[in-house]
Amino acid sequence: VWRITKLNFKARLEYRGEFLMGVAIGAIWQVSIIVFASVLLTRFPGLGGWSSSDVLLIASMRMLAHGLYVLFLGRIQYMNILVQEGIVDPCLIRPMPVYRQVQLAFFPVNAIGDLVVAVGLFAAALQRSSLDWTAGRITYVVAGVLGGMLVEAALFTALAAAAFHFPATSYWAQWLEELMGTFGSYPLSILPKVASAAFTFVVPLAFIAYFPA
Repeated sequence: VWRITKLNFKARLEYRGEFLMGVAIGAIWQVSIIVFASVLLTRFPGLGGWSSSDVLLIASMRMLAHGLYVLFLGRIQYMNILVQEGIVDPCLIRPMPVYRQVQLAFFPVNAIGDLVVAVGLFAAALQRSSLDWTAGRITYVVAGVLGGMLVEAALFTALAAAAFHFPATSYWAQWLEELMGTFGSYPLSILPKVASAAFTFVVPLAFIAYFPA
């Protein structure tokens, strides 16, 4: 895995301009969250019973979990393209699991931009937090971020599996990604109970950042 990843990274570096543009696109993609955080911290004392610094912690944990997902497991979203174009078949006869082959298809340069913004926002959230950061809480936050990464990966893996049977999963994936970006950074207490229950038991967005925070 390390050898293939290193080769993929070197291949992307062959075109330096495109590499830097990919990093910039990943960062720009998260600008909306930064704007949201800035408005929240300067204009409102809190949201849904949460202080502004605690809401910032939710948003930063979601962004950090998402950035890690894109870096380590995000290529699974391209499974539907491989299936539709009929190029997933060679993966079935190679001596490596299909899931791993898809994850090693290329290096996601945009994940670097995602993570740069996410780490900066996370550092700002920790700085503003009034919590006493004991070893137990630090461990819990790390586990929460990694768990959020795995929840997001699980949702998109389910859609990737569905791609073998339903051709429209690319639209489902886009819808799910927009849903996470729109509602994943807010406390669920601001939503109606029906929507809150749906984001907990149907599409478990709440487990990515809200519940851990």
